[in-house]
Amino acid sequence: MAVSVDPLLKWRSEFPILERKAAYLINNSLGAMPRQVYANLKEFADLWSTEGVVAWHRWLPMVTEVADQLGRILNAPAGTVMMHQNVSTLTSILISGLEFKPSKAKVVVTELNFPSVVYNWMAQRHRGARVEVVKSRDGLTIDTGDLTRAIDDSTIAVAIDLVLFRSSGILEVQPVIEAAHRHGAYVILDVYQGIGAVPIDVQKLGVDFAIGGSVKWLCGGPGAAYLYARKDLIAEFHPSMTGWFSDKRPFDFRFGEVDPADDAHRFMGGTPSVPALYSAKAGYQVIQQVGVEAVREKSRRQTQLLIELADSQGLRANTPRDPERRGGTVCVDFRGSEHASQELIARGFIIDWRPSGGIRISPHFYNTDDECRAIMEEIRSLRSSGVLRDSAPDARSH
Repeated sequence: MAVSVDPLLKWRSEFPILERKAAYLINNSLGAMPRQVYANLKEFADLWSTEGVVAWHRWLPMVTEVADQLGRILNAPAGTVMMHQNVSTLTSILISGLEFKPSKAKVVVTELNFPSVVYNWMAQRHRGARVEVVKSRDGLTIDTGDLTRAIDDSTIAVAIDLVLFRSSGILEVQPVIEAAHRHGAYVILDVYQGIGAVPIDVQKLGVDFAIGGSVKWLCGGPGAAYLYARKDLIAEFHPSMTGWFSDKRPFDFRFGEVDPADDAHRFMGGTPSVPALYSAKAGYQVIQQVGVEAVREKSRRQTQLLIELADSQGLRANTPRDPERRGGTVCVDFRGSEHASQELIARGFIIDWRPSGGIRISPHFYNTDDECRAIMEEIRSLRSSGVLRDSAPDARSH
């Protein structure tokens, strides 16, 4: 019987950490660094050391080049994506363009949103915002009907995560976008936990704004967040959080009010984080070459394998079982799972743990099926060896 060959494993040699760990399975938190990053950051350092301030003639155009490169992964038109340092700042920039009026002040979020973004929205209550939190029925997912029913004519914005960080559940966002638009509300879609592992087409979705970063499945490292703004909305959006690179002609050094750029630069603000751009573009290039559809196909198969192996041990999988409603992570929980996560990391199985979720196992396109089997076998060994017996019970794991 012929043994099938995984064509994506040819990329393993491009990620040095895979040679040093028993299994690197934390791609939901920090993707493995592409080997090309070494050369890219050396190019940055060489330019700085040899050209000094003249290097800005190369660095500034990179902001647009890297943004458009990222935009191609989202199917975003050129000029509609802007790079920034982190999602919290980008959320604040978007919020600064909103006016909360008594008749239009509701912001809809979910209790499974990533907390950093929610903090930004909660902080707007002193400006008149009314934040409505849609609860989860099962702790893993958000019911689409519950979300759409929360949206009404008083809603100004709906902030949702495409893939939920605790469970890897995928939201059904299209009906939410349609409901928001019927009521004149903006939708801000956080794609951080999905991009690079789940196909995303912002034009097909018709979403108003999309935000995310490069740390996770894009393998782009920290400091390279991005904002997509729907092309027809850019000119009508006027953030009060701004800076000289948001201006049409920043090098005119005009004194006075900003004259906002006509494209996504109006969301740029101040000086960009150039080293992060050099780092990020290496990951973007690999993801484009591999293809997100191919990544997604393999992810469905490997996450199913992990769920089946968890079932065989009688463990709880806090992740949707429907592959179409599941991202790239399987959350496995059991008594002593937090202690087990620390033991696993010490043994070279790199994962993480979250309250109410458990151990998050996140294979990417460069991981093997044997690595998935190995970590589940290591969990079996830990549970049977007595190592976890004296550990304190984890919340919701008994």
